[in-house]
Amino acid sequence: MSHMPALALPGPGGGRRKGPLSRRAKAAIIVQFLLNEGADVPLASLPEEHQTELTILLGNMRYIDRETLNAVVLEFSEELEKVGLSFPGDMAGALSALDGKINPRTALRLRKEAGVRQTGDPWDRINALPVERIEDLVKSESIEIAAVMLSKIDVAKAAQVLASLPGDKARRISYAVSMTTGVTPDAVDRIGLSLAAQIDAEPPRAFTAKPNERLGAILNYSNSAVRDELLQGLEEEDAEFAEAVRRSIFTFANIPERLNAIDVPKITRDVDPDLLATAIAAADTEEERRTADFLLSNMSKRMAENIREEADNKGTVKPKVGEKAMSAVINAIRDLVNVGEIELLNPDDVDD
Repeated sequence: MSHMPALALPGPGGGRRKGPLSRRAKAAIIVQFLLNEGADVPLASLPEEHQTELTILLGNMRYIDRETLNAVVLEFSEELEKVGLSFPGDMAGALSALDGKINPRTALRLRKEAGVRQTGDPWDRINALPVERIEDLVKSESIEIAAVMLSKIDVAKAAQVLASLPGDKARRISYAVSMTTGVTPDAVDRIGLSLAAQIDAEPPRAFTAKPNERLGAILNYSNSAVRDELLQGLEEEDAEFAEAVRRSIFTFANIPERLNAIDVPKITRDVDPDLLATAIAAADTEEERRTADFLLSNMSKRMAENIREEADNKGTVKPKVGEKAMSAVINAIRDLVNVGEIELLNPDDVDD
């Protein structure tokens, strides 16, 4: 640019001195112009030293004439038009841009090698954790840190975490919350960064589902004799884990406690009537007969009569044939759950 008007800056004794426009001054002018226009300028994403420098510049500058403003905006626009593609500019930005696109193990290794922590508000990341993970963090920290954590996360999650803690610790944390009035924002930020660093230090997990859920999914496809034998042996080794596995299993006998009655017509729509009649005819245990009654009582009266009549005509059904038909009913339910058409009831809620 051949000519750039002078910038009015504060001079000695409160007067005005003329000076050429530096790139920093031009940047400050653009920022102030955008703010005046009501634009949302994400200045918080800048490094702290740049935010400080920009604030000082804005504080020292007084005014510029319209010719200067037009020239700076024009130069800024011309530079923008010349930009073909922009890149993150550093390892932190690159890792953030590739989050979810590259292998988590690779991302973790690169962060460690470059000394880069996860970007963004650490409390957003903490709040996004499952309740069980937040509970682990609360249990591993001091009462004061736990009180800050519960004060920062969503109220609903905080209530769940508090309810899961031993009574004495829950009471002490609750009292400590009342003492957080004097905690400074800087202290809260440091606590959040420290907790986020703990999360970053954890190695990625190979399995997303819990062990009881994985084993339960496997046993769902096992025949009842094998399933019962394995669960019996598991109870002798670890009764608590065996109970968790039982709650993760979803079989024909579990349908009345897991399936909402109003969803039964959706199941009958997707299961061949002959298979459904076979499954009902094969129901020989008390739990399976309860399922048969549940299904028949929640479908249309006409269909129930037809299915019941067909089941009676089948007589005694071979175990393998019966299990195959029951699996077809279960698979139809799982398919509807997977597409979001129905939702299974939580056995813990049903028990309550």
